[in-house]
Amino acid sequence: MNSGRIVGILLIIAGIALGVIGVGWLIASVATGNLGVTGAILGGALLALPILLLLGAGVFLLVRSGREAVVDAEREILRRILDMVQSKGQVPISDLVFEFKSTRDQVQNQVHALVGMGVFSGYVNWEEGVLYSAEAANLRDLDRCKHCGGELKLVGKGVIHCPFCGTEYFLP
Repeated sequence: MNSGRIVGILLIIAGIALGVIGVGWLIASVATGNLGVTGAILGGALLALPILLLLGAGVFLLVRSGREAVVDAEREILRRILDMVQSKGQVPISDLVFEFKSTRDQVQNQVHALVGMGVFSGYVNWEEGVLYSAEAANLRDLDRCKHCGGELKLVGKGVIHCPFCGTEYFLP
């Protein structure tokens, strides 16, 4: 559990506690005659401001920490994909789909995210379903596909595509 989530929960608890104590005090003051109804209404209105601030800040921190947890989980998956490919040299896409309980499209998007960050160099043949790691220096001088020998075309920043077999080469 991260600190933002803990602080958010504590702020919500503090807001609820302040509300319970404040309302209890106002009710007791009206019941004993120490405070009139109009004073209790004014006290309640003044009490609502810190309660709403505490609850709002707590909810904000909870929501933000939830979003951060999702981003952290995605980063962990990207790091593990990169580690698997670099340590093994080649990894079947089906292994990545199984390992991360995802779909082929999600794995494809994750591989493209790694390429976009400039941390992965290698190539993939989506039809065969294998992701290969390669040194960027070896790929920069490539003019023919390693898979079919076809002429390669630059299709995007750091991506070279073979129009014949569909193999994509990724340069950092």
